[in-house]
Amino acid sequence: MDYTSLRAVLAELRPQALPSRFEKAQQPDGHSLQLGLRTLERRLWLELSWLAEAPRLLAIAPPPRGGDGSTLAQQLQHGLSGLALVALQQPPWERCVELGFAPRPGEPIQRSLVLELMGRHSNLFLLDGERRVVAAARQVRDQQSRWRPIGTGDSYSPPPPQAGRPPDSAMGFEAWRRELLLVPLPLQQALQSSFQAISPALALQLAGDAASEAQALLRTPVTALTGEQWQGLWQRWQGWLAALENDRFGYTAGGVTPYRCWQPPGMEGLPVNAALAAYHQRVLHSRALGHRQQQLLQRLERALEREQQQWQQQQQLLAQVEQSDGLQRQADALLCLAQPSREQVAEAQTLYKRARKLRRSVAAIEARLALHQQRIEQLEASLTFVGLCGPEDPAGSLSQLEALEQDSQELLLQRHRPRRERARPEATPNPLELRSPSGLRLQVGRNHRQNDWISLRQARRGDLWFHAQECPGSHVVLKSSEGLAAEADLQAAADLAAHFSRARSNGRVAVLMVETESLQRIPGAGPGTVRHRGGELLWAEPQRAAALLRATAPSLGGEPQP
Repeated sequence: MDYTSLRAVLAELRPQALPSRFEKAQQPDGHSLQLGLRTLERRLWLELSWLAEAPRLLAIAPPPRGGDGSTLAQQLQHGLSGLALVALQQPPWERCVELGFAPRPGEPIQRSLVLELMGRHSNLFLLDGERRVVAAARQVRDQQSRWRPIGTGDSYSPPPPQAGRPPDSAMGFEAWRRELLLVPLPLQQALQSSFQAISPALALQLAGDAASEAQALLRTPVTALTGEQWQGLWQRWQGWLAALENDRFGYTAGGVTPYRCWQPPGMEGLPVNAALAAYHQRVLHSRALGHRQQQLLQRLERALEREQQQWQQQQQLLAQVEQSDGLQRQADALLCLAQPSREQVAEAQTLYKRARKLRRSVAAIEARLALHQQRIEQLEASLTFVGLCGPEDPAGSLSQLEALEQDSQELLLQRHRPRRERARPEATPNPLELRSPSGLRLQVGRNHRQNDWISLRQARRGDLWFHAQECPGSHVVLKSSEGLAAEADLQAAADLAAHFSRARSNGRVAVLMVETESLQRIPGAGPGTVRHRGGELLWAEPQRAAALLRATAPSLGGEPQP
């Protein structure tokens, strides 16, 4: 949140929140705090966050209960108990906001909550009536900041002022232009060094309405700007200052930046708080989902590397079995001597024992090789499933990722826990379901358990099973037991199997089509591992599946395609 968006939030928030009685403080995570306030009409929740990537102050929907046991939440609960929020103040041109609390409106402020929204330097302070720090989200030590170390018990001092002069609507065009031309810099640097409160996002909004043109203009040295460019920039500058002076705020999505909170004359936007809260929730959820996905990928890749190393070790042991014939020939040669000595006979017996031991180890080595190969295939399939889990659909992707995390955790722990300990009640899998062109159900498994569920447990006589040939990926089952399948249905199922496989980036993919009654579970293998008899080869195009997913996923009312 830059100065302008914070100003827009406060302009909308003041009529709703002032005055309001403080009721509750809770800390849902390590970088945000939620305050419950009671107005005459309703209960209002504020979220104050000092997260470096997304510091913010917003009114939010009632959050889940939790986090009231943290030290900071308890300090605020004790320090603000019995007080009312009576002031929301923002210093001129600064990304700071101070919440003032007093026993009643009109009485002196006894506690202040200061939120500084300054990227990685963001922080939150609770101050007493003498403006001493009672509690802080982050203690700033001497080694962290030589300009302003601050911690509990210190007198609060505001952050150092920004470089440049405050924007002034009374400044004329020529004076404004001379200010920007003082140093021959690119336009963006000139704006941010000459005037306060100019964020990168605001600079883009001032530069124009088309992203490519605005970015090119900001890279242009101020000495190379044309008269027409100066005039367009000046008009948008004046429109921004007028919006600030008249509190002409509103949320507009899109344009040169993801959103804009100030409105030119004659334009209106959505309520700022609700729209910004939804935007932050969506973006932060997407980032968290990507982080969890990356962590899971790393765990699976490490496990796959270990399995491959162990498979290679077993291959080396198997290669040594071929030496058993040579050992036996050496022993035979020793015993075929005319008069072998006692030492030579003992050596021959030792060679015979080593040869027999190597031959006996073949069965054990081959069993271990099969086990490692099976786990390698399962881990490669899991990596494919995780790679197919995207952030486009937050709700669907989250549930899918959670299922993959549980699926992968059990896979990683299989060899370390006895089967009896692993057995536990399982939740019903929730595979993706679509409709074929003729209206038949199409089921897509997106993890091992969903594959097992649709291919072996739920399959009926007449259903058809599809899988990319010799490639990790999802099982796809066309429920042709429910109706006659047309050629277009078969092609759609094959396209889906290609799309949900590691070969999805290929133009054409070979896909196997097998009747589900020809599938067999492999004894001792993990869920979703099958073998089959016969089958027919189809050629599929993964790109065609995207249109089917867009057309049919919303109509089912189930979990959308990620």
